[in-house]
Amino acid sequence: MRTMKGPGIFLSQFIGGQAPFNSLEGLAGWAAAKGYKALQIPCNHPHIFDVEKAAESQTYCDDIAGRLAARGLVISELSTHLEGQLMAVNPAYGDAFDHFAPASVRGNDAVRRAWAAEKLKQAAKASARLGLTAHATFSGSLAWPFFYPWPPHSEPRFQDAFQELANRWRPILDAFDEQGVNVCFELHPGEDLHDGVTFERFLALVDNHPRCNILYDPSHMLLQQMDYLAFIDIYHARIKAFHVKDAEFRRSGRSGVYGGYQPWLNRAGRFRSPGDGQIDFKGIFSRLAEYDYDGWAVLEWECCLKDGETGASEGSAFIQRHIIPVSDRAFDDFAAGGSDD
Repeated sequence: MRTMKGPGIFLSQFIGGQAPFNSLEGLAGWAAAKGYKALQIPCNHPHIFDVEKAAESQTYCDDIAGRLAARGLVISELSTHLEGQLMAVNPAYGDAFDHFAPASVRGNDAVRRAWAAEKLKQAAKASARLGLTAHATFSGSLAWPFFYPWPPHSEPRFQDAFQELANRWRPILDAFDEQGVNVCFELHPGEDLHDGVTFERFLALVDNHPRCNILYDPSHMLLQQMDYLAFIDIYHARIKAFHVKDAEFRRSGRSGVYGGYQPWLNRAGRFRSPGDGQIDFKGIFSRLAEYDYDGWAVLEWECCLKDGETGASEGSAFIQRHIIPVSDRAFDDFAAGGSDD
């Protein structure tokens, strides 16, 4: 058995225009001071991390790794959540997601998608140069506008949507396979891959591709009212990345899982800082230890109440408390005797 690594922190929610949040050096110093050991770095901020340069230059990657090592840090994973989203955009969401891409490719789905695919392939090469084995992303969504069966579901529509999703992602999965890196889809409402059933459907269409894996985030499962502990029992072999993010669902007589188009503060289901919500993290860390998960536990801070600086400070200690140093022997070994057959 192997002990989970951590704590790590996902930088997306903290990158900003002011120091220390406007440079990798500043973010690294800030995170290290809070006790983090790894950074999950998004690929959509070239001034923080230039994925195109990283894909081509081992020198650049070595320099990044060295600068982080000076702070006692490593990279847990790179992230292409926004680029992955652009791999599959239903026309209903074209305008909403257009700003995820540079101005030169906006308004043209095919050109925008080609740009996103190239960024993903660059991330695969960059990950390999950095010695990483997992990568975090979204699947994108073609079928999501039809998630609720009204009008009644048209099965051919879903067959077409998932087959097209698989066709778009198969070359990306192959590119990551060439680099020895796992693609970890964060199962997230709004994505076509948002629960176990949709992941299985996609997995079958990519022929159980060895690089098609899961970023486990229990907060999205609680808000869907799923059994997030049983999920680990079922899918542990495919869980290669882990976001530590809390959530709560407060039953209401006015709204439910869908949120009523309200801001997060007023929703029945909402994200919280670790320890402030309802998720059984002791159960999660125990199950992941049982199944020999040896990846990173990475804080993704999203909370509708608590300040981010406080959430980041508390999150590091929270993860450290929950990581289980696994034993290399059974507790009752002392009583074992030889065979007396």
